[in-house]
Amino acid sequence: MTAVIGFVSLILVIVAVITSATLGRTMEDQLDVRLKGYSATLKDWVERVPPEAATVDNVLAGKTAQVPGLLFAVSNSASGTSGVILSSTDGELGGSTRNLSSEQIGEISEALSQGGHLATVAIADVGSYRILVSKTDTGVVLVTGLPRDEIQNQLATLLTVIVLATLGGLILLALTTAITIRVGLRPLRAVAATATRVANQPLDRGEVEITERVPASEADPRTETGLVGAALNKLLDHVNDSLSARQRNEERMRQFVADASHELRTPLASIRGYSELSLRALRQAQGPSSEGHGPGAIEGTTTSLERIQAQSLRMTRLVEDLLLLARLDEGRELVYGTVDLAQLALEGVSDAQPTAPDHGWSIEVPDEPVVVVGDAGRLHQVVTNLLANARTHTPPGTEITLSVAREGEEAVLRVHDDGPGIDPAVREELFARFARGDSSRARQTGGTGLGLAIAKAIVEGHHGRIEVSSAPGDTTFAVHLPLSPVVGA
Repeated sequence: MTAVIGFVSLILVIVAVITSATLGRTMEDQLDVRLKGYSATLKDWVERVPPEAATVDNVLAGKTAQVPGLLFAVSNSASGTSGVILSSTDGELGGSTRNLSSEQIGEISEALSQGGHLATVAIADVGSYRILVSKTDTGVVLVTGLPRDEIQNQLATLLTVIVLATLGGLILLALTTAITIRVGLRPLRAVAATATRVANQPLDRGEVEITERVPASEADPRTETGLVGAALNKLLDHVNDSLSARQRNEERMRQFVADASHELRTPLASIRGYSELSLRALRQAQGPSSEGHGPGAIEGTTTSLERIQAQSLRMTRLVEDLLLLARLDEGRELVYGTVDLAQLALEGVSDAQPTAPDHGWSIEVPDEPVVVVGDAGRLHQVVTNLLANARTHTPPGTEITLSVAREGEEAVLRVHDDGPGIDPAVREELFARFARGDSSRARQTGGTGLGLAIAKAIVEGHHGRIEVSSAPGDTTFAVHLPLSPVVGA
């Protein structure tokens, strides 16, 4: 605000100086015009008398003084220099003149010698005069002058008015600017208050929801300050969504850890139990009464070791699946090359048929290859997981169809079955890690619950997507992969 007032003050001062100079110059010009007219009239009077008789008294004898303050001086070789100032607007000359002293006449002569025929002279005890010197044909020098008091008074009045108007205007400007700025910055104060309240909230832990927003009246995007409030509200919306996503991820991570712990606890308990059983059998076989227990102890120990090995393999698969998911999340574990999805589908069905001879198997592929850029091993794993999922969660006699097709810029691989379908309650979490189906699609073999999660991670690693649609008698998993390689893949 100070800068605005200072800048406006500078402008007003410049305007005042220019106005005063212009008005003063105009009034000086008008004074010069009047002076020349009076000089011409007095010159005509001087020329009517003989040169040796050209004195102020003789020239103005009998003339009425019409111009107050008019200065008139005459100089000739015979009578020297004399001068008067008319001090009245009416009456005879003798009663309305003031004679100039020799010092005053000397000041006029000195100014004329330095300034030419038209000059401004400060005469002692009289004031500032504008004087004009002229010479008659008879050799008489005539000096005429008019006072500059009126000009100076008008300029002084003008400057006084300008100063008072400027001060009043600046005071009004200061008040108006202060009110305008205060009103204009009110939305910013609301933004600052909102930001302060948000900053005081604990956002680093726990479930967080940011409910603070800049009031709608202070967040009008049609104004600059309101645009700031609207931008802050949008930012807070994004932050709130991010915090909600963080909370969901934390909950998923906790659930993931709990599920992983549960999956590992069962085989670990089995390994511990069978190892204790094996140790007990070995101790009995090595004890004093080991006769008769030798073959049975050895057989029991062998069974226990087989169960320990099976549970170890189960844990190994689980850990390997978790490691694969972690690497896929980091963008690793994929080796790109050209992959024929039709050939991949044929191999997948050929591998799946012996595992479920009680299911019907069919395949639909085009005559021409459907080639994509990807990791053949991982895409084969996707096909295997989807076929295993369809085989595991459907009853015997279910028809499973694997198809491959081109659709626009994508290659689509579908696994369809006419089984009982997926429970809508678990469909949203179907691709989550350690997801479990309901009893209608109960898992009949020991799996880790990571098959569909791995399939989804592999497909997304190929810049594709996997979708599912399900109804009783019609369940389809569709894998969409780009036919052209994605830039940056």
